[in-house]
Amino acid sequence: MLGVNLVVLIITGLTLAMHYTPNTALAFTSVEHIMREVNNGWLLRYIHANGASTFFIFVYLHISRNLFYGSFRSPRGMLWVIGVVIFILMMATAFIGYVLPWGQMSLWGATVITNLLSAIPWLGNDFVVFIWGGFSVDNPTLNRFFSLHYLLPFILAALVCTHLMALHQDGSNNPEGIASSSDRIRFHPYYTTKDLVGFLVVAVLFGMLIFYTPNALGHPDNSIPANPLVTPHSIVPEWYF
Repeated sequence: MLGVNLVVLIITGLTLAMHYTPNTALAFTSVEHIMREVNNGWLLRYIHANGASTFFIFVYLHISRNLFYGSFRSPRGMLWVIGVVIFILMMATAFIGYVLPWGQMSLWGATVITNLLSAIPWLGNDFVVFIWGGFSVDNPTLNRFFSLHYLLPFILAALVCTHLMALHQDGSNNPEGIASSSDRIRFHPYYTTKDLVGFLVVAVLFGMLIFYTPNALGHPDNSIPANPLVTPHSIVPEWYF
């Protein structure tokens, strides 16, 4: 499910990038243009935005299962480390992606989160200015975030490949302690059927989310154009943070 989700996010993201304008004066308008005037643009955006939420749901389930089964123990230490790197990179990608619509929560969320870096001893304030490309979250920041949001998913995909390679080094962990090198069953029809059923169930739930409550997991303030002169009543990150 994580693999399918990542591919869907990359495809929808590439398509959305063709119509998006990384400029503070035009970003919000370009997103509205995608929603209202691009053929099926609303569907692409809702799949992309809600796909990020489902990606985090699957990752949290994946991490929880691995902690429960003790899959982080030797000899799978490298597999766990690569997974943690993927998780951190994924959070960074999701955060900078949330800034791109340039709504109120995008601007102020970016301002709060990037300001946290000022806590780094000695270099903090200079580092924040470097990320902003100026002395506030403005056009250079949006440009940088768009470039990074376009680039990072491909690095993420490469890390996923290394994650799978590390997995095949020692095989999957078994909670019953049975070696995965013996007593194997055929991939088809056992795993193909299991995965197909899981995919159909998730596809139905995902479809219900997109077509009936597409904004349920987002913040309503992000439907208001960014205004550096008006601070929202409550600045909150996306639910998955």
